[in-house]
Amino acid sequence: MTKKKEYNLPSCPILISDYPRVLLAHGSGGTLTNQLIDKMFRSVFNNDHLNQSHDGAVVQIPKKKIAMTTDSYVIDPIFFPGGDIGSLAVHGTVNDLSMCGARPIFLTVGFILEEGLPMEDLWRVVQSMQKAAKESNVQIISGDTKVVDKGKADRIFVNTSGVGVVEHNQTICPSSIKDGDCIILSGDIARHGMAIMAVREGLSFENKIKSDSASLSGLVLKLIESKATIHCMRDLTRGGLATALVEIAKTSNMSIEIDEQSIPVREDVRGVCEILGIDPLYVANEGRFICFVPESQAKKVLATIKMSPLGRQASIIGYVSKEKRAMVTAKNQIGTTRIVDMLSSEQLPRIC
Repeated sequence: MTKKKEYNLPSCPILISDYPRVLLAHGSGGTLTNQLIDKMFRSVFNNDHLNQSHDGAVVQIPKKKIAMTTDSYVIDPIFFPGGDIGSLAVHGTVNDLSMCGARPIFLTVGFILEEGLPMEDLWRVVQSMQKAAKESNVQIISGDTKVVDKGKADRIFVNTSGVGVVEHNQTICPSSIKDGDCIILSGDIARHGMAIMAVREGLSFENKIKSDSASLSGLVLKLIESKATIHCMRDLTRGGLATALVEIAKTSNMSIEIDEQSIPVREDVRGVCEILGIDPLYVANEGRFICFVPESQAKKVLATIKMSPLGRQASIIGYVSKEKRAMVTAKNQIGTTRIVDMLSSEQLPRIC
């Protein structure tokens, strides 16, 4: 009762009295598989492409450049403050397309379900995916379902692939950044990773920290429509801000300097980081991105990002230069500078 009230869900369409949990037969390709697809997936993701019931979706792509991406989601727990594995999968793939400067249009989804997964949990995930897809203005047009033996997976894994169209002539990628570019961060960092870790560690303030998981598509399209010159964008997922910057510095063979004081981190998030001994720069986000633009465009781009609820805390956090190749440095509040590098091991496993 509490779950339905919280998520405002209609009743699960699978007959709970008969099949309260996922069975191996739900992945057999027979009657139960078809019942699961028809009543659980097709009824929610309903659109003309999916309803063709073909082996794939045949779609009309505009005569422009397209962007494609794919990602898999294995997060634990599958429901967390601010989201769940379903909305996270849609947001993650939509955001990857957005970082290419593309307008996301279609997604596919693959489910790997563990035998015994409560049908109600699957229903919540599916409903959440459709809500996130609708908010992102994309359609889920094809999919696949597999069921594995109990103990061979961890409840549910989700793979999403996406296609978007590039409707402009800019080349938005790491190799496009230039000497003197400003780096704009769209908001506070480290909330997603710390929301997950607070739940796992049973910290008393876990419910106060919610994931920042969100679709960045609308915000990025506003930037594109503003005609601003954009050299590169990157969403800050696994490895956080630090890893994204290092990857871009190495790819472009340029130097990046950031000012740590200009990077917003909520006090409660910083507190959890200190308790767990984790640097916020390396913590995953699922609704934040950085944008590299010419200095002459920085004010315009910053103002456009700040107009979005997702970008109200946006700030310029650093600059690009050619002085020290392929290196990221961070200046702290006492004026000293440190080298920012990639982590040598997994800091927070299974957070996306």
